[in-house]
Parts: sequence; structure tokens; C-alpha cells
Amino acid sequence: MAAKPQDPKAAGMSGFLGTIERVGNMVPHPAIIFFLLIGIVILLSVIFAALGTTVTYEGFDPVVNDIVEQTASVRSLLSPDGIRFMVTTPVSNFLGFAGVGVILVAMIGVGLAEESGLIATLVRKIVAVAPAGLFTFIIVMVGVLSSIAADAGYLVLVPLGAAAFHSMGRHPLAGLAAAFAGVAAVFLVNVFVTPTDALLVAVTNDAIHTVNPNAAISDVGNLFFMIASSILMAIIVTIITEKFVEPRLGPYTGGLPIEGGVQLSSQESQGLKYAGRALLGYVIVVGLLTAPPVPWGILRNQETGGIMAGSPFMSGLIVLISLLFLVVGYAYGRGAGTIANVTAAIGLVVKTWSNLAGMIFLLFVIANFIAFFNFTNLATVLAVNLADFLQTVPIGAVGYIILFVVVVAIIDIILTGALAKWAILAPVFVPLFMRLGGDPNLVLATYRVGDSPMNVITPLNVYLAVMVGFAQKYQKDAGMGTIIALMLPYTVVLLVLWTLFLIGWYLLGIPLGPA
Repeated sequence: MAAKPQDPKAAGMSGFLGTIERVGNMVPHPAIIFFLLIGIVILLSVIFAALGTTVTYEGFDPVVNDIVEQTASVRSLLSPDGIRFMVTTPVSNFLGFAGVGVILVAMIGVGLAEESGLIATLVRKIVAVAPAGLFTFIIVMVGVLSSIAADAGYLVLVPLGAAAFHSMGRHPLAGLAAAFAGVAAVFLVNVFVTPTDALLVAVTNDAIHTVNPNAAISDVGNLFFMIASSILMAIIVTIITEKFVEPRLGPYTGGLPIEGGVQLSSQESQGLKYAGRALLGYVIVVGLLTAPPVPWGILRNQETGGIMAGSPFMSGLIVLISLLFLVVGYAYGRGAGTIANVTAAIGLVVKTWSNLAGMIFLLFVIANFIAFFNFTNLATVLAVNLADFLQTVPIGAVGYIILFVVVVAIIDIILTGALAKWAILAPVFVPLFMRLGGDPNLVLATYRVGDSPMNVITPLNVYLAVMVGFAQKYQKDAGMGTIIALMLPYTVVLLVLWTLFLIGWYLLGIPLGPA
């Protein structure tokens, strides 16, 4: 289906929504934003260094391995030391940024699975066999899970959700809304650790190290909260769809005849059989490598015998996930005929990496922005002063959670990229909440809650125009306003209920992830 997004004028776009779209179109590329931020950091470092800005705080000293009183002064990036730093470190800043290696390794397997056709076929298979009573929930849950495979959810599941609802005599825009909400409004949680999680953790750890060089969080630090959120938010999205959105749309009268589209070809079915066998074999091998007792379970912690803290299994989780998708993706490709041999598979991996060129360049800019910002000590000075101020504001930990969710949600209107936004916020808010006694894992969990629900209504989401194109197949006059009005209930309800869920989780003292 190749429908063009409708002209805003033809769709009657005006007033508030038209203003948002026009302003959004003026926002530059994220890399340009970070270049501008680097310029701002340079300017601020010169000004505050000239003013002799200094703060005294209790911080971790790696020399004495204890918390001691420390002093931090703003350092100018245009001083001799600052200029030398900017000239000599960009390559090491980039290569030392954990996110670079993570995304490349993860996408070896995930990219092969996507390029071979496994992801798209698996989604269609799930839709085809879903029970009628659970159909909406399954569509939403598959959307939530699709965040592990880049754009597959947007480009495969959303139009499939609309078509599936239509084939069942339900309003297709309700199916579009349910799938879109699952893919985008619950984007930053999953029952699996995704490449995006690893990138967010890498940025978080860089921020943590400005306070305590020996501290860090793991890729699974939010895993329990992510799993629970994935299931609960999918249920909430299902209820919103069936109890509010679909009744409000009423019966479909667009006149488009019902058509099929979810049945698999014999080659695709055979590919799934091959992939299933490969998955079983992979699970058996990894199960044997992690089975007790030590030393036979070579992926367990060889000192404690555990599988979580300090084990090769957890340390190598991204590699194991990538290898999983590599194995099942290759097996599917051989069975479905989309991969002729190993050379062809390598070609698909290379194609995936070539598609990452824009992200790699953005990571280069982000890595150096973080390094330059940390060099100046501006983050430390800002965090200490904000912490001192917030300590005088009697809003408590719950108030801080609500405040941060609101801040993230507002910023998401103009800066939609989860990684780009976190790279700006983490160097300030992670040290801030650490100095207030907060857990960095809680800060990241709060960021997940604030970031995701806004994705379905901000005109700066590049896929919002794509959603308009999908909707126009069933409703010719659909425009940006149609989609935003359709998705607004999801944003409002998810922001409120998800925030309350996080607050309840915190107050009950439930661990956010494995220790």
C-alpha cells in the first residue's frame, strides 16, 4: 500500500494543530541540535569559568574509595586545556561510547532477522491465529514487543492491525490506533532487553560516572518494571481501544470491501518451521551453558553460582540476543528462500549496517557532546545547585517522579528521539537525583514513562505522517488532526496511569530489576 500523506490544507489543518505542524517542520536534524548544544556548552563554560563558579559537595573519591567533600569549578573549553581536550579526544570519545558497539553488535542479528522477512512473517502469523476475544490485546502486545526490531512495528504491524480489524467487520481505524499505541505509546518498555535499552544504559552510566566513577547500572536494571509495564500498559491500551476509541468511531462506513492479507505463503510457513527448530536448538544450547552446577554452567557466575549478578550470561546479554536473532533469522531465510547462502546473509547484515549510518553519525556527535559537557563540570555545578534547591522544596520523591515525567513529556513534543533526548537530560538529572539519594535505575524508569505516551501525538514523530497515509486507505479525508485526535486518549490515560503505577512500584519498594 503506497498512500501519500494528505496535504494539511486539503485536510483542513488550521489553528492549533497547524501551528504545531509548522513549528515542528522548522526543528532541525538532531545532529544539528547537538552541534548547537556543543556551541552553547562552550559559551557557557567560558562565561561561568570567567565568573569563577565553584561548588562544594559530598562526592565519591576513587583514590580513597569513600565519600568525601569535594570542590568542582567550571572549566572553560576555550582555555588551553579545553582546546587541547576538544582537539585530541573526539575519536576516543566516540570509540569509548558504549552505545556504538552495542547497536552494531545487536543489529547483526536483529537486522538479519528483519531483512530476511522473519519479523514481518511472524507478525502476520500471530495476527492470523489470534483468538477473537484476545485479538485486540494480541495486536497491542505484538506492537509493544516490536520495539526490538526497529521500524517493523510501524511499517508492518500498524497497517496489518487496520486490515485485520477491517476483515473482522470492525472499524479499521480502531485497529490502526491499537497497533500504533502498542508500537509507539509503550515504546520504551519490553519483556526483552532491546538495543535501545543498552544505548540508554550507556548514556546513563556516563552520567553516573560524573558522581561516582565506580558505580554503574546494568542493561537489566529496569527489567522487572519493563515486563510488568509491557503487560499492564497493553491491557490499558486494549481497554481504551475497545471501550472508548472503537465505540466513538462507530461502525465503519467507508465502503472499502473486506480483503484478506494475513495468510502466509507455503515458503513463509516453511521458513517459520525452520526458524522454530533453530530457536529450540538455540534455547537448548544456552540452557546447557547456564544450567547449574558450576563449572558446567560456564555462563553462570563462577564464584557465586548465580545467573544474574556478575554472570557472563548477563554481561553478554546483548551478544546472546543478537546471536539468537542471527540463528533464527538465517534459518527462516533458508527455509523461505530469502537467503541463498552465508554470503547472502552477510550481505543482509552489511545492508543493515549501512542503514545505520545516520545513527552512527548521531552517536558520534552525542558522544562528544557528553564528553565536552562533562569536561566543563557544568553538569556537576548544575546538579549540585538544583539538588540544594530541591532539598528545600517539600515535594518528596513522589513529587520528583511526577515532575520529571512532566518535563520529559513536554520536551518530547519538540524532540522525539528517545536516545537524543536522554543524552541531553541524563547528564543533568541523573547526577541531580543521585545527589538527592535517588537510584539511577528509578530515574531511567521515570524517563521511560514520560517519553513513550507522547510519541503518538507529536507531529514531529516522522511516522505520524505515515499513519495518515495508512488511515487514508479507509478514510479519504483523514489528516494529521484525525490521527492526533484518535490517539490523544491513549496519551492522556497512559501518562496518568503509568505514572501512578511507577509511584506505587516505588512506594512498595519492589526492585526495578535484578540486583
